[in-house]
Parts: sequence; C-alpha cells; structure tokens
Amino acid sequence: MIQFAAKINAPDFSPREKHPRIFNMFDGLNSGEFMELSNDHDPRPLQYQFMMERKDQFTWEYLEEGPEVWRVSIGKK
Repeated sequence: MIQFAAKINAPDFSPREKHPRIFNMFDGLNSGEFMELSNDHDPRPLQYQFMMERKDQFTWEYLEEGPEVWRVSIGKK
C-alpha cells in the first residue's frame, strides 16, 4: 500500500485555484514521495498538463475511476 506524503481533494478549491494548488503540492514532494488526488471527474486534462510542465518528473496511477470519485496516485521521480 502506498504511503501518501500529501492528499488533496480538488473539488475543495475554485476552478482557478485547482491546478496551481496541485502543482504546488507536487513541487513540495521529495523524490520518491506520492500524493493522492481526489476529484469529481476524470483528471485527464491535469495529466496532460503534467506531461507538458513536469515531463519525466512524475508517475500517474489511477486508484479509482469514477463514476462519482476519481483517485490518482501522483509520484515524484
């Protein structure tokens, strides 16, 4: 079982705050640590943003895939 250094529930934040908060949390991780993201929809657009802005710096694993809750483990390489 993965130990999460941080957890974030995206619906707790306004749309304009979500991605910056998530990236700030990710940037605060140490190499080898993981954060858990919970969301009310598939966070695929966020994954694409990670691929553009943090290329080769992260891992992405779905833990739960809807229909009401999506949970993703995001690891820092």
